[in-house]
Amino acid sequence: MTAWRERPVAELATAAIIVAGAAVTLALDWPGHLSYDSVIQLLEGRTGVYGTWHPPVMSWLLGLGDAVVPGAGLFVVLDVVSVFGAFLSLMRLGPRANWSAAAVALLCVLSPQFLIYQGIVWKDVLFADAAVAGFVCLAHAAHRWSEMRVRIPLIILAFVFFVLAALARQNGIVVGLAGAVGLGWIAAKESKGARWRRALAYGGGALLGAAILGACASAALYARSDADPGEWGPIVQMKLLQNYDIVGMVAAHPGLELSKLDDTEPELARAIRTEGVRLYTPQRNDTLASSVPLQTALANSDASEIRDQWIDSVVRHPWLYLVTRARAFGWVAFTPQIGRCVPFIVGVGGPHDEMQRLGLKLRMDARDYALQNYANLFVGTPVFSHVTFGLIALAALFPLLRRRRPEDIAIAFMLIGAFAFALSFFVISIACDYRYLYDLDLSTMFAVFYVALNPALLSVYWRHR
Repeated sequence: MTAWRERPVAELATAAIIVAGAAVTLALDWPGHLSYDSVIQLLEGRTGVYGTWHPPVMSWLLGLGDAVVPGAGLFVVLDVVSVFGAFLSLMRLGPRANWSAAAVALLCVLSPQFLIYQGIVWKDVLFADAAVAGFVCLAHAAHRWSEMRVRIPLIILAFVFFVLAALARQNGIVVGLAGAVGLGWIAAKESKGARWRRALAYGGGALLGAAILGACASAALYARSDADPGEWGPIVQMKLLQNYDIVGMVAAHPGLELSKLDDTEPELARAIRTEGVRLYTPQRNDTLASSVPLQTALANSDASEIRDQWIDSVVRHPWLYLVTRARAFGWVAFTPQIGRCVPFIVGVGGPHDEMQRLGLKLRMDARDYALQNYANLFVGTPVFSHVTFGLIALAALFPLLRRRRPEDIAIAFMLIGAFAFALSFFVISIACDYRYLYDLDLSTMFAVFYVALNPALLSVYWRHR
């Protein structure tokens, strides 16, 4: 008690803001906001039989919580505790908190990305929370590098979080790669000799361990799936993505030849040129689902035939492919009409039969309306803009990489990992939902808070060596 009394008011205020933010978030969001996908995953978790369209790890975690307290409430608690706990722990990585840090903390906890998103049962929130928690653990390991008994468990915990992130989103593997490179750099910096050997030992060893853990976890989770091998989620998703690209290229260049499909899947080729071109939009793939002829032809087609046509089109017309992908990615990164990109959801909604089996009812109560009205205040502003957060992240990245303390390196690679994850959507995006790049927003806020806790970092902008 005496130690707390001796702490500066600014430090106590900063901690109080974060703890209060966690409590308010739980009070406003519990037992969680559920969309169509959330309801499906909760039912999978309750029955213990997982599909492969959604990441099974979500269903598994929801099932664990549901077995204790029915519903998604404990899953929301896991999200809130992990992200606010990681945020609070950053205070141990710098000098005593100042009023600037308190102000940044207040702005962060009042943002929709903290106050509302942490209550939404989405894999994108789980991914982002796991990613930032992993890098914060890595920063703590760097901070206490001389203490092996502390360092090693923190590194292990960091990569457990990275594995969870990769299980939540397949392209999230890039975050683990960024963490391994960051760990290797930290190890080299802290080593007095054989730096590159030590960097490879730490970075490579952690990455290998994470790969083994991830492979075992994936095998265990997919073993509880009832999906037919031909309907395995990633295969179907790749088929949809490649078809979406082909349709987009034909829409941009109607005279494009589809020689492979014309020979092997003529019905699909015809549907692409007619229904596909008519319905295509770079905003999302969903419009194509409204065409019965196109969907029937797609369902009856072989994935390998679509893959062959996709490869042929990309190889022969690389610039057309890049332009098509750039248009789709532009909607994800810039969300020019954010109202079409689902900036957030509140309440509970989903498929009727599944909700009945779960004992859930549609929910949009007074609290949900209040949260909706609050979030709508920020829609169309820089608060709901990945571009804004990306620019702030770049500004924070410069002093971190310039000073390069071990803790700085971990936080810098958190931002690098977020950028790499965001860029991966250039290749895979088929919809512009705001949540896909939520990790960039969250990582930026963590980094800005870390910088605010370390005022000396700002002097890097004016200091010349």
